[in-house]
Amino acid sequence: MSDTENTLILETTQGPVTIEMRPDLAPNHVARIKELVREGFYDGIVFHRVIEGFMAQTGCPHGTGTGGSGKKLKAEFNKEPHVRGTASMARAANPDSGDSQFFICFDDARFLDNQYTVWGKVTEGMENVDKIKRGEPVQNPDKIVKARMAADKE
Repeated sequence: MSDTENTLILETTQGPVTIEMRPDLAPNHVARIKELVREGFYDGIVFHRVIEGFMAQTGCPHGTGTGGSGKKLKAEFNKEPHVRGTASMARAANPDSGDSQFFICFDDARFLDNQYTVWGKVTEGMENVDKIKRGEPVQNPDKIVKARMAADKE
């Protein structure tokens, strides 16, 4: 039985993606993502940077990778490995610059371990993540149509 309070459902243009959030690994990041989800922040946001064999990144309100929600988070690096399906926070050079952008790994990316905050793992719909259009920037990108917590009513 899943913990619906920590189950994030992304309705994407390629189909649903379910992410099990891990407050045990990154409590502040999970709490902030839940806030943003419940505010509707991620609704309509594109996957702006998608690299074959690496990851799909989203969470920029400008669709360019240059923006966020305006609230920086202190890094919560942990021992969880960056492997297929890992959800982790994007950031700039400063380790404490994570905000609203995150990425989902297509394949193992262990070189990111202990340098980025892992906060979840895809439990369903990874085949839909695999279908997301590639590019830097992506032409006519896929998007998160709606993000919601499983605990919340439709």
